[in-house]
Amino acid sequence: MATITSLGVGSGLDLTGLLDQLRDAERGKLEPLKTQQAQQDARISAYGRLQTGVDKLQSAAAALNDSALFQQLSVVVQGDGLTASASETASPGRYDVTVTRIATAGTLATDAAPTRDEPLFTEATTLTLDLGATYKADGSFDDTAAPLNSVTIDIAAGSSLEAVRDAINANAEAGVTAAIVNDGNGYRLALSSEETGAEASLVGLRLENVADPLAAVPLGEDAATLRPGNDAELDINGITITSATNTVAEAIQGVSLTLSPEAAGSTLGVTVSRDDGSVKEALDKWVSAYNELQSTIGRMTKPATEGASSGELIGDRTVRTLESRMVRDLTSAVPGGEFALLADLGVSLNKEGRLEVDEETLDAALADSPGGVAAFFAGDSEEAGMAGTFNASLERMLDDNGLISNAIEGAESRVDSLGERYARMEASVERTIERYRVQFGQLDSMIASMNQTSSYLMQQFDSLNAQLGRD
Repeated sequence: MATITSLGVGSGLDLTGLLDQLRDAERGKLEPLKTQQAQQDARISAYGRLQTGVDKLQSAAAALNDSALFQQLSVVVQGDGLTASASETASPGRYDVTVTRIATAGTLATDAAPTRDEPLFTEATTLTLDLGATYKADGSFDDTAAPLNSVTIDIAAGSSLEAVRDAINANAEAGVTAAIVNDGNGYRLALSSEETGAEASLVGLRLENVADPLAAVPLGEDAATLRPGNDAELDINGITITSATNTVAEAIQGVSLTLSPEAAGSTLGVTVSRDDGSVKEALDKWVSAYNELQSTIGRMTKPATEGASSGELIGDRTVRTLESRMVRDLTSAVPGGEFALLADLGVSLNKEGRLEVDEETLDAALADSPGGVAAFFAGDSEEAGMAGTFNASLERMLDDNGLISNAIEGAESRVDSLGERYARMEASVERTIERYRVQFGQLDSMIASMNQTSSYLMQQFDSLNAQLGRD
């Protein structure tokens, strides 16, 4: 008897179709596991979004828990040519600043030389730079006063104007920079003090031991080009202040003033006040982060409706715990301060569970008792204020061993377990189908054999009947 290589060939039955139906029926047992895997994957994704929302809210709460936030000051300047900044050591107040002059650097040019890159001296010499300007009582420069300091620079024999420039710029103690300028009649060194103010000002230069200069005119100072540097002078509420630089720090405690040329001869107003805007901005960010998280939770926990499935975390214990702890911290009283509840500052939960801010109440609290607002949110220790308590609760939720991380790990573990069960069940299904295939093959062979036997017997009966009929 020939071997049957395709089901149904021997029997004439659709055994292949029947086997396919049985396979589909067996694999249908895997669908619940696939559904559970998809549900757990969706939960893991939802936990990730929840974690992101909580992390954003925790960062906003941490910013609100910073006591330095409530000590920030803002500075407003009325007029041009003056900028100002304030540190936490400043005190609110208004100041009239009259700028008599700004600080300048000293400048001086040399006589013109005929060339910039050819030797000027046959022998080595020294260049002396005189520093430190002295002014008379009437404010004019005293050109007869001795310099406050001098710096000597060695100039090698055969040096060009470029070499002299480079020697000046290479001397870190000179406090002067040099550049070459072509005035149309020759080449000059244009020198300027690196720092502003009278003490650092360049006031003269001298070449020593110049013998037989190669240049027609020995390189020396052009006194007509001298512009001695000066200190800045300003009047703050009637008090005269001088500064070697145009950045005047601590003339007003905690305030730094920066002058520019436009300020000279002007009177400007400087107002230092509490920076309530930064506090309100931090509070708004926290409120927005809380409401955004609540919207995220609402989508994750919504019940199923006609045409829409339920949220991924409906009935989830992690979400319930998170909401419970947040509401507890939001509604608990902060003891010992002027303000006990968020509502005292105009912040409250509405009927949808979202935070709302009454700007008028908040502004009044900031204006009347900024210290009380600071004590309510930040307190005198890390977890003393409302923001500190709220921040600590969220940090514990976000910790590596916190509720959210444990929920994610649990869902991932269930996905792994379901994957193992799916693999085992799929292998079992394939073994069952293979057993059916063998049984169907045996059935096909048996029916084929029976059909052959039936055909043989029919042939024998037909032959016997034929013989009996002839007799």
